[in-house]
Amino acid sequence: MFQLVPQVPRYWLFRRFGWPKVMPVNVAVSIISTCNSRCLTCNIWAETTPGEGADLSLEEFDRVFKSLGRTPYWFTVSGGEPFMRKDIVEICKSIYDNCRPAQINIPTNSLVWRPIAERVAAIADYCKDSALVINLSLDGVGEKHDEVRGIKGNFDKVMLVYEQLRALKRPNLTVGVHSVISNFNIDHFPELHEFVVNEMKPDSFISEIAEERVELGTVGTGITPPLRAYADAVDLLIESSAMRAHHGRSQVIQAFRRKYYDLVKRYLENEAQAVPCHAGWASTHIAPNGDVWTCAVRAEPVANLRDYDYDFKRIWFGNDASPLRRSIRRGECACPLANAAYTSMLMSPSTMLDVGANLWQERRKDDRRGRISSPATPVRRH
Repeated sequence: MFQLVPQVPRYWLFRRFGWPKVMPVNVAVSIISTCNSRCLTCNIWAETTPGEGADLSLEEFDRVFKSLGRTPYWFTVSGGEPFMRKDIVEICKSIYDNCRPAQINIPTNSLVWRPIAERVAAIADYCKDSALVINLSLDGVGEKHDEVRGIKGNFDKVMLVYEQLRALKRPNLTVGVHSVISNFNIDHFPELHEFVVNEMKPDSFISEIAEERVELGTVGTGITPPLRAYADAVDLLIESSAMRAHHGRSQVIQAFRRKYYDLVKRYLENEAQAVPCHAGWASTHIAPNGDVWTCAVRAEPVANLRDYDYDFKRIWFGNDASPLRRSIRRGECACPLANAAYTSMLMSPSTMLDVGANLWQERRKDDRRGRISSPATPVRRH
């Protein structure tokens, strides 16, 4: 991630002056508009099922990815439920062939459980030079998860898929757990945290706060927990992360996550952008029907790729995004959306200094652990 740092001044200039024009480093693409969950924190499942051809086809996505080129550093392939698309492997292959991202993230609710491990193995084997992160959605232990997700037996399928993915042992595969903290499970979070950290022990455990988002149809639903309750929950994550030894890339990711949790607390307290938002400059979201959004929270279409011959650059470098970008730059919106927040953190000098200091402290701890665990060199007597 730090290899992106030299590019940061270009994004500052793009955001402030509109030049130089730069392609986004962070691309979220929703490949399907339907979902088989019935989550209390998301109403995508309640949307009218689109007619055939409403979502972009594999061929259409391929043309879009070609137009994106090699700038994107990481992709998030989401939905709806992305594994409901039978051609998800081919879509990820197209992303890899055209863009060569450093990382591909895919969340899943595990309900389409039979083919998931086979498809993940195929993606990992083909996309050898990309880190593949599969995040299993888990919002509670046992019946609590089924209650929040609205599907009886969902928890058991998450556990089944988790074991199948762990058994794959692909060197570029990270199997993680992703939890949405909402008013429906905030009191249950300590139990969930204990279960994930001490029993499941995934490669990664992250959480995101439940948001009122246009994309999810949750505006006005009151699903976001209050600051104090959320702070107590994420403090558990921060403390458990600090207790575990992380190395290399994982150490960098954990430093960013701990800072992200602090920024969400600041957002909840002030209801303002915790750092200047770079959605619409450094990050973007492509909807299943080809609409280009600055982010999924506002979900306001800049333009549709079908109307621009699937040429993302024409939309990104044109004038259609100017009104939204001005609004974001003026701070007329604020949110804790993790996907966009991590990119904005990378663009924030003060945040990067904090992350760097955190990393330095962690590496000093590692050095001390190493000195303590290494036996003393024996003194040779003559």
